[in-house]
Amino acid sequence: MDLGKVFAALADGSRRRMVAELAADPEDRERACGSFDLPVKKATRTHHFRILREAGLVAQRDHGNGSTLKLLRKDIEQHFPGLLQLLVTELSQPGEGTRGMDRRQPSAPRQVGERTH
Repeated sequence: MDLGKVFAALADGSRRRMVAELAADPEDRERACGSFDLPVKKATRTHHFRILREAGLVAQRDHGNGSTLKLLRKDIEQHFPGLLQLLVTELSQPGEGTRGMDRRQPSAPRQVGERTH
């Protein structure tokens, strides 16, 4: 697993949320790709799944006219111990920690003269 690819994949809020949702499942089940609440077109969803696969975070299995994702938990924990727990914690905490995970959530209004960095 390449650190840069993993972090680049998780930099996107939608992908980070998908991985966190998979990590939150104690039974580590496969999940239908269509079951993720992504407010994007099919082509963009496919792009997100490809990025996660190429980073080594998930395996995708195609069957019939659908596909499923499975978190590669063992590999992730071996290379990045604690990362999945951080993502699950971020997913479960409302507010600042999850703002980047859901683009539909508005950001806090800025005050006049407030620095952005």
